[in-house]
Amino acid sequence: MKVVFTELFEQAYEKLASAEKRSVRKALALLGDNPKYPGLRVRKMEGKQHIWEARPSKRLRMTFEMIGETIVVRNVGQHDKVLKRP
Repeated sequence: MKVVFTELFEQAYEKLASAEKRSVRKALALLGDNPKYPGLRVRKMEGKQHIWEARPSKRLRMTFEMIGETIVVRNVGQHDKVLKRP
């Protein structure tokens, strides 16, 4: 699947520490290959029809939408902050 990023994601990604960026890059590669990869713990967000979340690490969450064969990654960061603004 093709993976594209929103401006919000790109800005949030730049603020991450280098170790967190590595986790996100690995998660993005896995997500592009297999959105149902068990280690990402992908699930649909409650109250959001088309938004999903994945876990690059214990502390980090990524939100995304699947539009056809494209994954639009919306946001990334610490759990509470990301889930408030998916």
